[in-house]
Amino acid sequence: MKIKNLNFRSPYFLAPLAGYSDAPFRRIAREWGAACAVSEMVSAEGLARNSGKTEELLKRYDGEDQFIIQIFAPCLDPVSRCLDKLLEYNPTMIDINCGCPVPKVVKTGAGSAMMKNPDEINRIVSFLTRNTDIPVSVKFRLGWDSSSMNYKEFADAAYSGGASMMTLHARTRSQLYSGSADWSHIRNLKDHFKDKDVSIFASGDIFSAQDAIEVMKVSGCDGVMFARGAIGNPFIFRQTEEAMKGNIFEVSIEDRINTLLTHLSYMISWYGSDTACRDMRKHAANYVKGIKGASRAKQLINTAASYDDYRRALETLGR
Repeated sequence: MKIKNLNFRSPYFLAPLAGYSDAPFRRIAREWGAACAVSEMVSAEGLARNSGKTEELLKRYDGEDQFIIQIFAPCLDPVSRCLDKLLEYNPTMIDINCGCPVPKVVKTGAGSAMMKNPDEINRIVSFLTRNTDIPVSVKFRLGWDSSSMNYKEFADAAYSGGASMMTLHARTRSQLYSGSADWSHIRNLKDHFKDKDVSIFASGDIFSAQDAIEVMKVSGCDGVMFARGAIGNPFIFRQTEEAMKGNIFEVSIEDRINTLLTHLSYMISWYGSDTACRDMRKHAANYVKGIKGASRAKQLINTAASYDDYRRALETLGR
């Protein structure tokens, strides 16, 4: 996979996930085959103001060679003011979030509210491509609602600013995460930019290797961003690679248990035991989903306060 001057081992990336895409999760995803991972969305204003909490999101784990940093802003001003600080973290690529639908982001004019302002995304991307050699990408939705699906116009504005990559979440803002993503629009976007030097990635309702293969077949997209489908399921990257070769990669109970515990150990190293054991619960439910004994394991995990507590909880699986 080549994007501008960058080379990636595959076209399967871990998407930005607020509250999830921290360094430990990115690390476990990369170990299971993610070609690259995107940060949680980072406030350009917070970065410009030297917010320590914001900068925590930009720290890499040891050995994280490629790291896409995603920022959000309602306009160019905070982006221009945060650029020097952003560059200190040496992003592999800078991604602009124009897709987040949550009210607290949208009410500031950022996230999917940017869909109403294609001229502003052009200014932001143009500024970044003029002032850095780092490739710029944009993640966006179909439009604000079904009556204003302007994703092609929006993509044109980003492309004319110099965007090297675009990720389309095939829902409108008004849909939030309800209904179904309409992958036919990703095909329309790919066709719209045929013969143009820009990579088109798919997002939305990609919960399995079969989904990834189907969206690539339906849309002709260049790559896939795995989001909710990768939570507690980093195996999806290896499964997709194998499925593309015509193989089936079965994830064993041992794989799930060992990977969950490895993920937890990374979190303990990053946050300390108390925070890690609490925050790991949001990942753990998906790791054990569908396994015999999962209900009992989840009950024990919900009160687990140490690595050993987790290990003992997982001993109930498969029984």
